Amino acid sequence: MTLTDEAEKARRLARAIVSDVALYNQAKVQEGIVNDNLFEVLVEELEEGRQLYHSRVSPAIAQEHNFYDLAIVDVLIKQSGKVESEIWK
Repeated sequence: MTLTDEAEKARRLARAIVSDVALYNQAKVQEGIVNDNLFEVLVEELEEGRQLYHSRVSPAIAQEHNFYDLAIVDVLIKQSGKVESEIWK
């Protein structure tokens, strides 16, 4: 598979990967938000997603842009804002 060297495609890919992580791990996401340990609960899933992202994006784009980490915030964390947790207070 060829690596993408287009920033917009890389951004969309990152968001799609993180969206899949959130979709297939809804209970873990909720648990992680409630207990304020989201990254510990999803460490394996997020790392697997990161590896997939880096396998499909050119190193130059990956170094220049922080799309995967931004997608974690935008897709995973912000969309979990409805979950009751002390971290939102």
